[in-house]
Amino acid sequence: MAAQAPEQFLEVEVKLAVDEGTGMPDLTQLPGVEEIEGMREHNLSAVYYDTEDLRLTRSKITLRRRTGGADDGWHIKLPKGEGRNEVRMPLDDPTAVPEALRAQVRAIVRNEPLQPIAQVDNRRVEITLAGAEGTVAEFCDDHVTAWSLLPGGERTSWREWELELSEALAGTDEGNALINQATSFLISAGARKSSSPSKLATALGDSLKTAPLPPHLQSEQSLDDDSAAATVVASLRNQRDAIVGWDPRVRADEADSVHQMRVSTREMRSLLETFEGILEGEQLASLEDELKYAAGVLGEARDAEVVEERFTELLDSDESGLVDDAARTHIAGDMRADYNAAHEKIVAMLDSERFMALLDAIDALLAEPPVALSAGKKDEEKQSAEVLYDHLERGYKKLKKRHDKVVEFYDDTTLPLHERENYVHDVRKAAKKLRYSANAAQGAGLKAERLAKACKALQSQLGDFQDAVTSRDRIERLADEARGRGEDTFAYGMLYQRELDRGEQALSGYDDAVREVRKAFKKIKP
Repeated sequence: MAAQAPEQFLEVEVKLAVDEGTGMPDLTQLPGVEEIEGMREHNLSAVYYDTEDLRLTRSKITLRRRTGGADDGWHIKLPKGEGRNEVRMPLDDPTAVPEALRAQVRAIVRNEPLQPIAQVDNRRVEITLAGAEGTVAEFCDDHVTAWSLLPGGERTSWREWELELSEALAGTDEGNALINQATSFLISAGARKSSSPSKLATALGDSLKTAPLPPHLQSEQSLDDDSAAATVVASLRNQRDAIVGWDPRVRADEADSVHQMRVSTREMRSLLETFEGILEGEQLASLEDELKYAAGVLGEARDAEVVEERFTELLDSDESGLVDDAARTHIAGDMRADYNAAHEKIVAMLDSERFMALLDAIDALLAEPPVALSAGKKDEEKQSAEVLYDHLERGYKKLKKRHDKVVEFYDDTTLPLHERENYVHDVRKAAKKLRYSANAAQGAGLKAERLAKACKALQSQLGDFQDAVTSRDRIERLADEARGRGEDTFAYGMLYQRELDRGEQALSGYDDAVREVRKAFKKIKP
């Protein structure tokens, strides 16, 4: 029997503190509210779970097992825009966190046990508010008693008001307007903005300070804030947080999530390579290899996604009428199948011990950055910006060397087409690394913003070129498969030529883009 899929909801709400003696306002005075649709009272009891070092709480994520009310079950809430994404599972086993929910936060908790950290009991009066077109929100008058289960934890009681938008309004402009108006209305009725972001935070109180820090927040080595090493480590930390943050969104197959997670893994690897000499140690090479592997797995799905989008565009824009039904079916459907298979591989990777070990290795590096002794000596003689500039210069020289090969060989038709295209692709990879390095160098006060923008423009242009190459190669494989089935391959040849033309069009202005990178680099020398 297949496991039950979790339910997901976008939660957008406002919580306000209120004194015990404050009277309830007339909620029909809220804009868009015409009547009280219903009123119920619940006795709710929730036990919150986290790791010993409170990894979820520190990431503004809550995991709880709640009984009472209409939504008994396991709930996990993750930040999403102006609200939170709430994922629910039934209480089939009240003693174990469902695997489907644990997967949502696996990149954060990894193999650490989840244990109770607080209990929150709540006597709730729930009022459903309706407008002209149905339910618009639920208002809750909560009388809360909570216990922190951490060392030094205490019992706490308080009252709060909560207004949560209906599913139809959550995430809409109309809903955001109602939240803002309701906040002003409830404050005028005697409520006040809470000093705590959630019931759990209020329950934990000062006992939160007794929990140890997660590895990536521990600092075994004090770095001078103005040093080159501190700048590099800060950039690595940003990418670490991005990788972990994109994990649940990749699992849910949210738009652009695979691409963004791949960018973060590649940027971290690029930083380690570019700033070798500021950081050093045997673990760096292993870390770079594992990041390359992860980016490769993500890349399979990303390439399939890009090609599918291009195929759709090619078919939608075709006016020739020469794409037969059989070709159209394969062109439209095969890449979706490839993407789905590649996405399954990504989820398997994210669940693997290999990926857990990669994340642990990243955290270990951040906890104790392997700063090169030679870098420390150099920093005594040179400013941080100068040290980083030296590394940028190496990256720029690599880009220039690869560009020179394009100038020399791209128009040499005696060479195979793919060999010439690979020279262009090498320039794109060099531009990408230089862009990432320029972004990091800005943290040390180096005026590298223009260089980062110029590299991004060149990278984007050459990315369009490479997408055309990737799409063309896939069309060629589809044609071979069609030929094996005895089908007409004329349509594939026509689309292949169109992608060949689009690739050449993407290179128009290439020299200007490289020239802008050159000008931008000359502007940043400290």
